[in-house]
Amino acid sequence: MPATHHSSARPARGTRAQASKKTSKKDAGPPAAPARGATAVGRIPVLDVRPVVQGGRRPAKAVTGETFEISATVFREGHDAVAANVVLTSPQGKAGPWTPMRLLAPGTDRWGATVTGGEPGLWSYRVEAWGDPVTTWRRHAGIKIPAGIDTELVLEEGARLYERAAADVPRSADRRPLLAAVDALRDESRPAASRLAAALTPQVDAVLARHPLRELVTTSEPLPLLVERERALYSSWYE
Repeated sequence: MPATHHSSARPARGTRAQASKKTSKKDAGPPAAPARGATAVGRIPVLDVRPVVQGGRRPAKAVTGETFEISATVFREGHDAVAANVVLTSPQGKAGPWTPMRLLAPGTDRWGATVTGGEPGLWSYRVEAWGDPVTTWRRHAGIKIPAGIDTELVLEEGARLYERAAADVPRSADRRPLLAAVDALRDESRPAASRLAAALTPQVDAVLARHPLRELVTTSEPLPLLVERERALYSSWYE
């Protein structure tokens, strides 16, 4: 059963991944290769990735089909938008599709996402943090366009960002909503507010949610995750 990836939500209570922090040395399971540390300090720092056991020297635990939360502290200098995601890697070394993270509490730098354990084996997970230029532009445009400040400059900046985003969308996916937004942003026959609105439609949001434009990507060191068979939940070995 492959790992299932979810949008962020409230973590399940009593997950093995969280409980593994209290695991004794005797029942900690097979040792994993030592991690060099889960933090990554670059243009966008990724700090305090959890769950983590003995600094990543031993794996956190889950069982097949169990949902648990992965969290990290992510921030950047200035006021530009930042985002983050989780990537699970299977025992065979195959990285799965990434799972978006969300702010766990408004006004904080703590991000989290829920994922689900896949097939039994030694998995790993990492957090990727990145600059979100489209969200940054939307914030600026939402202020400047209604105020009539640098209108054409702001709209052209948005058109170029959407062109870049469209270029990153796989050929098998639908990039037409992004290209339509580019045309609308450059259509000087329309009111500025209408041009901006065309770039903020649900169809555009759906494409960007699947294929965001990412800059300055910073990746944490991978941390180990031991996924056991479901019956391990009922074994005294876990208690």
